[in-house]
Amino acid sequence: MTKNKPVVVTGAAGFIGSHISQFLAKAGHFVVAIDDLSLGKKDNLPKDKNIQFIKCDLTQSEPTAKIIDTYKPQLIYHLAAWAHEGLSQFLPITITQTNYNAFLNLIVPAVNNKLEKIVVFSSMSVYGNQTPPFDENMPRKPVDIYGIAKTAMENATEVLAGVYKFNYVIVRPHNVYGPRQSMIDPYRNVVAIFINRLLNKKPFYIYGSGMQKRAFTYIDDLTPYVIKAGLDGRVKNQIYNIGPRQEYTINDLAKIILKELGSNLRPKYLPKRPAEVDEAFCTSTKAERELGFSHITSLEEGIRKTVAWAKKLGYQKPRYLDELEIHSILIPKTWRRKLI
Repeated sequence: MTKNKPVVVTGAAGFIGSHISQFLAKAGHFVVAIDDLSLGKKDNLPKDKNIQFIKCDLTQSEPTAKIIDTYKPQLIYHLAAWAHEGLSQFLPITITQTNYNAFLNLIVPAVNNKLEKIVVFSSMSVYGNQTPPFDENMPRKPVDIYGIAKTAMENATEVLAGVYKFNYVIVRPHNVYGPRQSMIDPYRNVVAIFINRLLNKKPFYIYGSGMQKRAFTYIDDLTPYVIKAGLDGRVKNQIYNIGPRQEYTINDLAKIILKELGSNLRPKYLPKRPAEVDEAFCTSTKAERELGFSHITSLEEGIRKTVAWAKKLGYQKPRYLDELEIHSILIPKTWRRKLI
């Protein structure tokens, strides 16, 4: 792909999307940065002549198609999503609309405008409750609404690519964290939630025993390889797990964050959330072999960098939804009572 052709990045004002946009712009690519600002912030995007920001809600098909018809991108990085896995059981319509339906609203006009390649951000949630480490050859077995939407998006990508002969790369990242991660979202981003609570001098909450296992990826260890997945013409029609091999329990993560902030507060434990998987981590052997992926930043170092950024930003008041679609006593009390 030549640099004079626009690259579309959706979810561009969000955490990962802003880093992708910045990286592309610095490399000389003209970026059409799309975001509805429901979760992202325009300030996340650097002021750069190579970045054209457009506010658009991808769940609205006509304005989405108009943008694609105007710029006719050969390459798209699709990151726009409501990545709320735990919340999705109580917000199934919105999660489906903002993840699967929004993707269809993007991909249809892109195909009509001769799309050459799309990099689709998916999720480890497509693996469900299988035995980790998850491998790309495992079947998709989602156990939550968010995972179902991401699975549908992956399936649609493969089907449409097979019919219309564009290339794709599906990325399944491991719990990404770092500067620009939203600290106002009380429903996701465990690293940001823990740090934000401590900045407010209050203990954070852990759902279940805290022995759930996850792998955590510092943003700078993800971005270059996602960029390569899109720009390298040899990389096509593949699925990649991208993230570190080492997993940690949520209790381990809590100790690291408490130590970095020098806090004597202790977490409060609450019942496990519905449909939450106990162990979710992957093997990244394929990404290492084909993308040159290398995990450099230790969790301790990444937390140190994230805490330093968060301290400059200061405590952020969480922003709750006015109402969930399903009303149930199963909704965690931290959400019902707005305790975070």
